[in-house]
Amino acid sequence: MMTAAANIASTLVEMAQRQPNVDALLTNPRRDAQRKLSYTRTTFQQLNDKSDRLARGLAAVGIATGTRTALCLRPGVDFFATTFALFKLGAIPVLIDPGIGLKNFGRCLAQATPTAFIGIPLAHGLRRLFGWAKQSIRINISTGGFGGISLSEIESRGGACGRLPDTGDQANAAAILFTSGSTGPAKGVLYTHDNFLAQIDALKHTYDIQPGEIDLATFPLFALFGPALGMTTVLPDMDFTRPGFVDPQNIIDPIQQLGITNMFGSPALIDCVSRYGAEHNITLPSLQRVISAGAPASPRVLERFSQMLAPATQIFTPYGATEALPVSSIGSHDILGSTRKLTDSGKGVCIGRPVDNIRVRIIKIIDVAIAAWSDDLELPPNEIGEIVVQGPVVTSEYFDRPDATGLAKIADASNGCFYHRMGDVGYLDSDGRLWFCGRKSQRVRLPERDLFSTPFEAVFNTHPSVGRSALVGIKRGGIVCPVICIEPTQENTTPPSTFAQELFSLAQRYEHTRVIREFLFHPRFPVDIRHNAKINREKLTLWAQRKLA
Repeated sequence: MMTAAANIASTLVEMAQRQPNVDALLTNPRRDAQRKLSYTRTTFQQLNDKSDRLARGLAAVGIATGTRTALCLRPGVDFFATTFALFKLGAIPVLIDPGIGLKNFGRCLAQATPTAFIGIPLAHGLRRLFGWAKQSIRINISTGGFGGISLSEIESRGGACGRLPDTGDQANAAAILFTSGSTGPAKGVLYTHDNFLAQIDALKHTYDIQPGEIDLATFPLFALFGPALGMTTVLPDMDFTRPGFVDPQNIIDPIQQLGITNMFGSPALIDCVSRYGAEHNITLPSLQRVISAGAPASPRVLERFSQMLAPATQIFTPYGATEALPVSSIGSHDILGSTRKLTDSGKGVCIGRPVDNIRVRIIKIIDVAIAAWSDDLELPPNEIGEIVVQGPVVTSEYFDRPDATGLAKIADASNGCFYHRMGDVGYLDSDGRLWFCGRKSQRVRLPERDLFSTPFEAVFNTHPSVGRSALVGIKRGGIVCPVICIEPTQENTTPPSTFAQELFSLAQRYEHTRVIREFLFHPRFPVDIRHNAKINREKLTLWAQRKLA
């Protein structure tokens, strides 16, 4: 039988014991004639019991400890219950962002080599059509009448009495979560139960999250933390693969009608909702905190959304990655009160202080593997280098990718641990705060120096007609030239020639931006699938190269 300390699913068991009749999930939102929302409600006891039945049923068809199981379910009760059921079995859910594209999705499955596939009928149709992981998949389970054994039949089988197997100690693999692939090929990050339990602890203590709170979950993977933290998780009516295009009323209404206290949203979603809120003078006084991640949030957006909140409520922007989250955190009070001015002048984006039990170091920028930690790798305060981190939330490897693991990890033999290379550049200031300056792979390399994206872009983002900017390097006659791409605001009416001249004048104010001579205007930047916020600079660079050919 599963022990309390060994498995992330023990958090659901605990909450079912502590608050059995409290709602764990509010799903399937629908409106009556007066536009009031109602939901399908699932209590913690019901969710725990359903996951138990599913776990026993899954075990009956051959899913056991260590079985890699691809999950292709829509956000809802089945998704939550099945995920926790797999955890209880010690099986390994394989979670891939559905918006990654069919070809990339197939590549991820081929890399993960799952034995089982649990999905909606559409996913099974695509699996058959494209032959996804056909050499490894031998157990197929469907939520409908096509593709395999029905999930309801699995649950029915699990209704008979039976015991769950012992899942072993905390070092067992818990899940494979694929990166978004927005800054390179998607890789499967191998999580242990230790990692997940450390994340729960970090989120709970960093943000003072309490059981009994109500969470509006706009990112399905992050939503899995809700039941583990004892929060009622509300799934809004939205396309979770397109958060930047959400209907703002579908976010605002549940917050106001349910008294939601916690919300997670990508910067793109926060931007969309705050524009609507400002236009209609809407306030959201019940929110005690907002957490926004996926890309640095613009101070302009934070300020606009803050106007909708109670004065004491902050928008927190944790820093991290699929491989390590959270690493650090900062609130909107600090950003808008002090660090914004430094960001606007090109000092980078302050991403706060490291959370408890996380060690952050800045090392020299090196583009090859580093076999072992050495103190002479570390840079002094205020010098830009690569961010490396160490701690219990930091994952140790990529699944079946020793090459990628070797590039990303630095063994620290003297302390019996390792550092993870975030692939981001930044610095620690003399006060111990971490500042983000961009992706290491996306720096523009000139013969005399490297240019880092964030310190450049923040300067141009201060222009009232700039929605976003992006530094890219294009080649002319074998020479790399820095160019700033501009996505104008929706309200912009400035002619391009005048706009460019204003931006050029802005560049002349700071020594580091005077190198910029050209500006290109793009109607809407290509962005990552997961959060609709991280700029796809590779695509943007190709566009700029063609534009200036």
